[in-house]
Amino acid sequence: MNTSKIFRALLFFAVIIAFHSCSVQNNGIVAHRGAWKKNNLPENSIAALRHAIDLKNAGSEFDVWRTADDSLVINHDAHYNKLLIEETNYADLIKFKLSNGEKLPTLHEYISEGIKNNKHTLLVCEIKPSEISKERGKKTALKVVETIKELKADKITCYISFDYEILKQIRAVDHKTVLQYLEGNKSPKEVKVDNINGIDYHYSVFKKHPEWIIEAKENNIILNAWTVNEASDMDWIIESKFNYITTNEPELLAQRIKVKK
Repeated sequence: MNTSKIFRALLFFAVIIAFHSCSVQNNGIVAHRGAWKKNNLPENSIAALRHAIDLKNAGSEFDVWRTADDSLVINHDAHYNKLLIEETNYADLIKFKLSNGEKLPTLHEYISEGIKNNKHTLLVCEIKPSEISKERGKKTALKVVETIKELKADKITCYISFDYEILKQIRAVDHKTVLQYLEGNKSPKEVKVDNINGIDYHYSVFKKHPEWIIEAKENNIILNAWTVNEASDMDWIIESKFNYITTNEPELLAQRIKVKK
């Protein structure tokens, strides 16, 4: 086995252990749309991804849409420069640059950067629900998974979505990948039935349902909370011993975790 294959194998086992050992109190930092805020970088930009990797964050989250001509692009909102992504061709979208001069990145470009010099940061891929149809959303999910596998990044990628059917579609074609649900309307036991690995809910959901924290740990369901930006909320999540904490303030969260040790 050559050096690159050994590295990929070790990284694979590290990721699997990190995600499935819910009893481990790691409070891993997930940079929400990359680490963009402190340095005023564009959200979901390659620069923000690179900074999250440089910070050695446990994960860097990003959002995927499919254009009218089937290009997979990285952007949070359904619109980019007032153009509805799902109804616009890629060539028309990239006429408009991001604030740092980057063009709107494709999934291929984004993942290609994410696997460079990256020994520690999980790529947390949010597949946005289609505003056109449920079926389109599921097809997008399959294309995303196919692209990530082609780039050999599947072992360091997990998938999240507000659309439960998207997650179930991914599970149907990949029995091993890590999936986390975002909507906040299912208990840990419910997602476990569908072989969904984690619940990644707004922190207010966990304050409303503190019993889900206990239930998740008892059922080996990953605990993640978004988007935790205030120090007081960070402290509560840290003390509750979540596996991951998603934030726009990864630098501040790192400080709070250090204080709480």
